[in-house]
Amino acid sequence: MNIIISNSSGQPIYDQISSQIKNMIISGELNEGDALPSMRLLAKELRISVITTKRAYEELERDGFIVSITGKGSFVASKNIDFIKEEQLKNIEEHMQKIVEAAEICGLNFEDLTQMLELIYKGE
Repeated sequence: MNIIISNSSGQPIYDQISSQIKNMIISGELNEGDALPSMRLLAKELRISVITTKRAYEELERDGFIVSITGKGSFVASKNIDFIKEEQLKNIEEHMQKIVEAAEICGLNFEDLTQMLELIYKGE
């Protein structure tokens, strides 16, 4: 499993792990029923505490992305992909609202914002 941890990010490590696994599920990289690495194995691969991976898995299970079966491991849950995407759209809208508020403070207009978004989206 290709998970990248950034120590310089302000985001907690367990949150980085759960966010990346959620993205893998949403994108279809991980499918329903796919096994996740054990908490110990993932902790060893990422060189972090097992407590951290346990917290990430608990968060994923709480949000319905995975199911854990004692003695067998953790697996991608069957979840309504439309519901997951709707949650992501809500998250995007919240971020965009913050962007609009920050832009108003800076005096940026709609055209400035769309131009910035286009440059970022295209990777320029």
